[in-house]
Amino acid sequence: MKLPFDGAISRYFKKEAPAEIMTAIKASDKDDILAPSFPYKDRMGRKAYEQDLEALQVELVKMQAWVKASGARVAVVFEGRDAAGKGGTIKRFRENLNPRGARVVALAKPTEAEQSQWYFQRYVNQLPSGGEITFFDRSWYNRGVVEHVFGFCTPDQRAHFFRQVGGFEEALVDDGILLFKFWLNVGRAEQLRRFLSRESDPLKQWKLSPIDVKGLAKWDQYSQAISETLNRSHSDVAPWKIIRSDDKRRARLAAIRTVLHGVDYDNKDAKAIGPIDADICGGPDIWDV
Repeated sequence: MKLPFDGAISRYFKKEAPAEIMTAIKASDKDDILAPSFPYKDRMGRKAYEQDLEALQVELVKMQAWVKASGARVAVVFEGRDAAGKGGTIKRFRENLNPRGARVVALAKPTEAEQSQWYFQRYVNQLPSGGEITFFDRSWYNRGVVEHVFGFCTPDQRAHFFRQVGGFEEALVDDGILLFKFWLNVGRAEQLRRFLSRESDPLKQWKLSPIDVKGLAKWDQYSQAISETLNRSHSDVAPWKIIRSDDKRRARLAAIRTVLHGVDYDNKDAKAIGPIDADICGGPDIWDV
């Protein structure tokens, strides 16, 4: 089977990955690799996870019914390192929702016309209408991290972004949009393990991109850009929720619980939702590079 990008990910693993990362992956036997600083020794068991997820998805259905009836607007932003689990988490949010009112936005790189516009303009066009929930699979924060790491924007453009993003998000919230911002953070060994799994799986190879391959050697540059972005765009009005996603099951539950707790919908069952795991989901103080 021909591997995508001529096997560049496997080649990086064999020849360039740090020794401790190679050792961790070889010892994992294809299981999730929990970073040494991860607060749990084992990933969440499937039975407990599926039981909790079902209860939370019932609550999501209630929430969507309220959103539609009330005309509320909900925007959920997902950011994070490549392979951190953004798409899988969004999938669990939407699994039992009416897709007509729960839309995913995953924009391609800007067109020539969009490059000449106000940076936030193409995202404004994707914001939720009344009665709609919109999930952003990556967002305007591309400028803070990916574009910066790869030189797709100038330092002045990035500085301009940081001067405007706080006011932009404050305007969204002031206009009544319920805004949630998640940063999914995955350890380096687990990220590379997931890349290797995608590379060898014909059904998942489409998830890989040239940026994924080129970014393998830019871990430290990403870390610096992420830390700066979180510090400069975290606010009381539009706070970041950092989710440690080495264990995808715990990460998904934490994200869903955060949104459910943050929306005052009808017939909410707080007991069914349960508490948010503060060791998995918190503010920028739990950011772990």
